[in-house]
Parts: sequence; C-alpha cells; structure tokens
Amino acid sequence: MATLNNGRPKVLVVEDEFIIALDLSETVRDLGFELDGPYADKENAFVAIDEHLPDAAILDVHTRDGEVFPLADALTAAGVPIIFHSGHVTPGEVHARYPQAWACTKPCPPDHLIDVLRAAVEQHTQH
Repeated sequence: MATLNNGRPKVLVVEDEFIIALDLSETVRDLGFELDGPYADKENAFVAIDEHLPDAAILDVHTRDGEVFPLADALTAAGVPIIFHSGHVTPGEVHARYPQAWACTKPCPPDHLIDVLRAAVEQHTQH
C-alpha cells in the first residue's frame, strides 16, 4: 500500500487540460487524499510512480506525450486501481482492455467521480 507517513492514501492525477487538472486536484485534496501531480504527460508520471506507487490513479487517455496506456499497463501490473477520466474512450473500450478499471466519461458529474475515487482507494487499501 502506498499510503504516506501522514496516513492519507495517495492519488496520482494525469491530465493535460489545465482547468480539468486543477479541478481533479482539488477533488482529491477535498476528499482528504494526498495528491501526486497533476502530470500533463506520461514521462513525469512514470518518474513519480518509480519513486512511490499511488493507492489509485485518475488518468486522461490523451496526454501531452501520447496515449496513457503504457502508464496504465504499469499501474495495473503493480495492482494500482485506475480510473480513466476521458472523453476519448467509452466505458466499454476501457473495460475490454482493463476489466478492473473504472471509466468516467467527460464531462463526468462530480458526485460520480467522487464515488468512484473513494471505491478505488478503498479497494487498494483493503489489500
């Protein structure tokens, strides 16, 4: 489990649209989680997870340096729950490739994203 010394679960945010990244970051903090990011590209997110795995991740599919799938593959292999937050893939496409992942299609109602994020963190912290 990646929970930091302060006892708060850590959530990685990868989103290249500034306003959305800011909104997601505030949501993570408002829920009492530790924020890792936001990162606009996979390269910096890979550096972050090499240093410390998160308890959950919110990923946009398209980042500044291409599709996020290599990062999603690494997180999945490490057992980190993933939430895809994107307008570019359908929930069906997400579940076909990542059966354990959640999919929140943009624009996603804030309450739904909050419920999914809580479920993802809870799933990880119970293992």
